[in-house]
Amino acid sequence: MKKIYLMTAMVMGATLALGTTLAQAAGKYPARDITTAVVWGAGGGTDVCNRTIMAEMSKVLGTNINVINKTGGVAGSIGMNYAKKQAADGYTLVGLSESNVTSAVQGGFTDKFTKVWHPFIVGGSPDVISVTPSTGIKNFKDLIAAAKAKPGTIKACASGAGSIHHLNLLAVEDGTGAKFHFVPYKGSAPCQNAALTGEMNVVVTSVAEQQQLIKGKKFIPVAMLVPDAFTIGGFGTIPSAFADFPKLSKFLPIMQAIGFAIRNDAPAEAKKVLGDAFAKAMASDALKKFAASKYYVLSGKHGKDAQKVFDSLESQFTWKLHELGAAKYSPAKFGIPKP
Repeated sequence: MKKIYLMTAMVMGATLALGTTLAQAAGKYPARDITTAVVWGAGGGTDVCNRTIMAEMSKVLGTNINVINKTGGVAGSIGMNYAKKQAADGYTLVGLSESNVTSAVQGGFTDKFTKVWHPFIVGGSPDVISVTPSTGIKNFKDLIAAAKAKPGTIKACASGAGSIHHLNLLAVEDGTGAKFHFVPYKGSAPCQNAALTGEMNVVVTSVAEQQQLIKGKKFIPVAMLVPDAFTIGGFGTIPSAFADFPKLSKFLPIMQAIGFAIRNDAPAEAKKVLGDAFAKAMASDALKKFAASKYYVLSGKHGKDAQKVFDSLESQFTWKLHELGAAKYSPAKFGIPKP
């Protein structure tokens, strides 16, 4: 009897293996599990975003998507290089964000971003410019007037030079004629902590990062750096900076682009199947709840539409780093056009 069971198991195993082999040979995708390598740490915004979208896409695809973390390097270069070195068969994705576009000019990656990647953008949390209560400033107009009256004296912080938050502050200056005393920090949290201790007067970070401090009245949000007003539950609505300074539309918005990517040279069928699954996942209740809880604005762009977004971000980020002397290589080396 045991021999019969053993033979039956062997036959079933061989049948399953043959089915998988035939599916792969016929070009059916996916025929096995997919792996997503997130370039940033576990528990961070990019990681949580990827785990959420992958869980929904897994349901649509009918296969497991295993999310791992490959952190370190320059601007997420270890994770990107890991994914680039895997077979271009659609079974290794990379979880990333807009910050990865600076990796090449900083010496961590060898190619222009969209030369390698076919991206999918879930979304991101928009930036808000806030002041500390001690400034006595209540709205964006007053902040700009104060900055113009005493150029370079109002201390404004964001994460490092060339970061998305720094670029947003520079866009505010370009669009309004104001001039702040910019102080870079290693991240949004240190910047916000400096404002809480009185070292800084103005903070430019995302709504997701500021929302608890806004609700606690530690920060006064004066304007959203996107075209539309934004409502924070438990606080109220923050007006758009565009309302008082429409010329900002020439420089803004510069939005986060958090999501994932597949190699450009992956099979067309894999890109199509992932695109269809992504669209269905983006429309799910789980993603809508995620966006609401994390104060995200959902995108849903992928393929060429998403590449246009990353091309624009790469151009703005890398050339600004170059101008600031913070880039190892000129963006021109990688064929990145000036913004």
